[in-house]
Amino acid sequence: MSNQKYEAFLKVHETGSFKEAAQLLGYTQAGVSYLINSLEKELGMTLFVRDYGGAHLSAEGQNILPWIQDVCNAERRLTSRLGDLKHLEGGVLRVGTFTSTAIQWLPGITKAYLAQHPAIDVQISISDDQDELEEMIWRGDIDCGFVVLPVKQELETISLRHDPMMVVLPQNHPLANETAFPLKALSEYPYIRLKSGVFSEIDAFFEQHKIQPPTRFVIDSDYAVMSMVSEGLGYSVLPGLILRDAAFPLVSMPPEIPAQRELALALRSSTTASGATKAFVDIAQTWVTQAYAQA
Repeated sequence: MSNQKYEAFLKVHETGSFKEAAQLLGYTQAGVSYLINSLEKELGMTLFVRDYGGAHLSAEGQNILPWIQDVCNAERRLTSRLGDLKHLEGGVLRVGTFTSTAIQWLPGITKAYLAQHPAIDVQISISDDQDELEEMIWRGDIDCGFVVLPVKQELETISLRHDPMMVVLPQNHPLANETAFPLKALSEYPYIRLKSGVFSEIDAFFEQHKIQPPTRFVIDSDYAVMSMVSEGLGYSVLPGLILRDAAFPLVSMPPEIPAQRELALALRSSTTASGATKAFVDIAQTWVTQAYAQA
C-alpha cells in the first residue's frame, strides 16, 4: 500500500543522492528518477535541485516535506494494521504463470514480494496453456495468474504491459538486415509454429491479414523453436518478452504491421481475494512499471 513516489522522495531527501536512495529502496537509479519525475509532474513543481554530486530539496520540496512524512507514516501504520487483519504474517500464495513471464518477470516480482512478506509460502505453477491457467484460477487451484488478454473465463484482470510480437530469423536470413519483416514474406518462407494457447493471437494476426505461412514444423516449446530458427530451418513469431537475453543467435524484428499481446494478472475476484493475493497484485504492478520506466 506504500506510496512508492513518496517513499522515494523521502529517501532521496535523507541520502541527498538518487543513487544511494535507489540502493536502499532496492530499485534502479532510473526507477527512482522515474518516481521523482512522476511526482514532480503530478504536483506541478520541482521538488529537488539536482547537483553534480547529489540532490537537495527545492523551496517547494522543503515546504511539502512534513506533509509527505505524515502521509507515509500514516500509510505505514495502516499497512501494519491491515497485515494483522489479513494475516499477511503467514499463509500461502499460489501463482500461475507461463514461460516468458516465469523467466523474465516472476523472479524479480517474487523477490520484491517476499521482501515485504517473508513468511508467505509462495507456490508457483507453470503452464503455457492459457485455457488451463484460466481454469485453475476459476476453480481456485491458484490464487492469481499471468494471462494474455482477453480471457475466456469470467475473471477479474489487471493489465500490466503490451508485449510486441517479433518475427524471429536466423542471422544469415536474406531479410535479416531489414527494420521490419514484410507481410508478403510471411507467406514465402518456411514457418515454425509454436503450438500453445498463449500465443493464439499470432494465428488471429495471420488470419486478419490473409496470410497463410508455409508451416514446416509445429513445436510446443519456445526454446526449441528458437533453436530450430537459429539453425536456419525457418522463421517464427514469438513474443518480445521471451526473446530478452535469448540463448540462441537470432535476429528479431517487428512485422511490417505491428502486432502485440496484452499481458495481465487475473484472479477470480478482488473482493474475495486474500490479503496475500492483493498484495502480490499491487507489488507486481509496481515492479513492472519500474522495470520499464525507461522503455
